[in-house]
Amino acid sequence: MPRTSPKSPPKSLAPLPPKPALGPAGATAPAPGHGAATAGDPYLPGNGNGGYLALHYDLDLDYRVSTNQLRATATVQARASMRLHRFSLDFAGLTVDRVTVNGERAVRTSQSARKLTITVATTIEAGEPFEVTVRYRGAPHPLKSIWGEVGWEELDDGVLVAGQPTGAGSWFPCNDHPSNKASFRIRISCEDPYTVVSNGALIARATRSGRTSWTYEVKEPMATYLATVLIGRYRRSDLAAAPVAQRIFYPANLAREVAVDFARLPEMIAVFADLFGPYPFDAYSVVVTDDELEIPLEAHGLAIFGRNHVDGAHGSDRLIAHELAHQWFGNSLTLVRWQDIWLHEGFACYAEWLWAEAGGGLPADASAAVHRAEIEAMPRDIVIGEPGPQDMFDDRVYKRGALALHAVRRSLGDDAFFGAVRAYTQARRNGSITTEDLVEFFSVHTGSGDIRRIVDRWVYRSALPKL
Repeated sequence: MPRTSPKSPPKSLAPLPPKPALGPAGATAPAPGHGAATAGDPYLPGNGNGGYLALHYDLDLDYRVSTNQLRATATVQARASMRLHRFSLDFAGLTVDRVTVNGERAVRTSQSARKLTITVATTIEAGEPFEVTVRYRGAPHPLKSIWGEVGWEELDDGVLVAGQPTGAGSWFPCNDHPSNKASFRIRISCEDPYTVVSNGALIARATRSGRTSWTYEVKEPMATYLATVLIGRYRRSDLAAAPVAQRIFYPANLAREVAVDFARLPEMIAVFADLFGPYPFDAYSVVVTDDELEIPLEAHGLAIFGRNHVDGAHGSDRLIAHELAHQWFGNSLTLVRWQDIWLHEGFACYAEWLWAEAGGGLPADASAAVHRAEIEAMPRDIVIGEPGPQDMFDDRVYKRGALALHAVRRSLGDDAFFGAVRAYTQARRNGSITTEDLVEFFSVHTGSGDIRRIVDRWVYRSALPKL
């Protein structure tokens, strides 16, 4: 995400905040029978929805690349957390043709800038499962946010979806908050010269009348912002079949550069599996677009790079390591609230240093010293455990998060630290995490009384500790 200007630190820097309850909860108490039209996350006050949890998304998308026209049906399986006769979904920029709930046509639907609100014909009781089907159409486009445009984006010849943190509603109706993870089935049809890549396993492919449909399935719970669709004129190369299937999709004119730059990906996965625990999914795909991108992007089981990120000289090794590490930290272990974004980015940044160390480059100690000196020269007006929405993706959140982890490693020693990391990724696999959860787990697992103090100094203070 683009770096934004730093903000002032909060007035009080208290010890670690209490662990919140998992799952969306309304910012304010909704009227009886009305699910809250927010998840209650102060960083994204308009995103997510209360009153229910989405359990599964079934998306059937018919897309025309040449005209950027989408006709689609989304079926959402959910469970009510309160008695509902009205609830909302995050959805923007597309026209709704029909909505049914449990097979009955909705009594009323209304669309605002970012929400689809549905009034049901038959009240849904608390704890009851229900199914919402939305038929819609239009020209999908990215949504404006304080971090730039996010969501469905046309490329020069194809499509890229980058949903972090608020863009999922640009292409399907959803409960767009990372605390509500769900399984997915995504079917996309488009003109058959194109290859379609999405999350999960490709379970079906069929061509008819010049159009090909591609069906992908994600069995693990996935946050909505990690759902993606990539459409382009791609070649495919398979790097390995086991223990994790690894494949790369790329434009033909970058074949040589891609072959060089990603040749060490199997080794990188092996190194991270040793340090972090088994790779959390069945496969890992890399997509290199024919367009230039500002930054690489992660998605569930995927990483996306622009043509400017490959040079045939391993110039982006640290970026490859960073996006791969997100499969453990961000995609399998996913934050409950955006305030804790350092958990995703700190681990991913630290993975850059670990890969350099494993490959005979700078030891992590040296990388930590270099980046601490860089941060020392920057304004000390950010607290990475409470950066504020404007600064969620500030580089200091990434680097200082990595430094916090390195400080814990130095305190515990390698065996205890990486043992705790591996135990944590297994215990929380495909689940939701907070800073407090991490501190509690590491403290109990290692028997160390220093974890809370170290995390408090590095994560919840603006002063820069010494290593």
